[in-house]
Amino acid sequence: MDAKGKLELIKRNLEEMVTEKELAKLLAEKKKITAYLGYAPTGKLHIGHFVPVLKMKDLIDCGIKFKFLTADLHAHLDDLKSPWELLDARSKYYEESIKLMLKAVGGDPKKVEFVRGSSFQYKEDYVKDVLRMAALVTLNRSKRAAAEVVRFGDEPKLGGFIYPLMQSEDVIALGADIALGGIDQRGPYMFARDILPEIGHKKPVCIFSPLVAGLTGDKMSASVEKSKVEITDDEKTVENKINSSFCESGNIKENALLEMVKFIIMPVGNKFIVERDKKYGGDLKYDDYKKLEKDFADKKIHPADLKKAVAKPINKLLVTIRKNFDTKIIKKAYPND
Repeated sequence: MDAKGKLELIKRNLEEMVTEKELAKLLAEKKKITAYLGYAPTGKLHIGHFVPVLKMKDLIDCGIKFKFLTADLHAHLDDLKSPWELLDARSKYYEESIKLMLKAVGGDPKKVEFVRGSSFQYKEDYVKDVLRMAALVTLNRSKRAAAEVVRFGDEPKLGGFIYPLMQSEDVIALGADIALGGIDQRGPYMFARDILPEIGHKKPVCIFSPLVAGLTGDKMSASVEKSKVEITDDEKTVENKINSSFCESGNIKENALLEMVKFIIMPVGNKFIVERDKKYGGDLKYDDYKKLEKDFADKKIHPADLKKAVAKPINKLLVTIRKNFDTKIIKKAYPND
């Protein structure tokens, strides 16, 4: 695959790229490129996380070295979302989850280097850079950068203000040319692009995947049970959640089911089938998402048929995870669930 082909693959289903020109130059001129995706191990992962995992696969398919950062210290700094004593267990849960999710979409987990933040974030050079940033950045600037990611509250803790400084330095410590994240990570990474040159480092290319709408019509969230399908949900639970989801006839705005098709189901299988009784017109087969969206907007597809059609491939996608996930890992990571 040439540089142009790689660029087109990476661009597929992205929400934003900063900047395309920089990425094109990187692909054309640098032989060994490193990209990374980082997650703070807090709540359980849901199917919306397949979107960045699919982009991981795209990057790997382009011959790019990929690192997955389990940002364990960040999970504690963010308003104690993960207690200190659960950081190791939740890190194991996240690492196992990403490996199985990547395998489920046809990727090779062996091509990913898994790194924990605590393995390098205490080192002298790392701490020095974070302190240099702390001397340059105001509280307001830091809060603005992390507002979409960190839970600040009425009396915000200091950890939330340190969070984007550390996230910026993670890029350098991991030797990353490309930072991948959901579009909610735009604030921290735009901050990183601004602050890193101020302390003598290069700014990364940043690519952002879209966030899948929740089953309730809002953003799919790890903290809102009714909004999500967890990656370890059993087949019946998946069907029940999807059947109960918000899906208004003809409404394509913030439609979780359509977004699952666009960003997860079709990228994995290249097609989507709506099975219907012959008396209702028979099956509909799509290899073009726009056609599906138009048919639903024109009320040619009933919400009940769409729900059934989505549940089937989602359950198929989760088979690999259900068969291989060690439930003991989940119990240790979330002992109160």
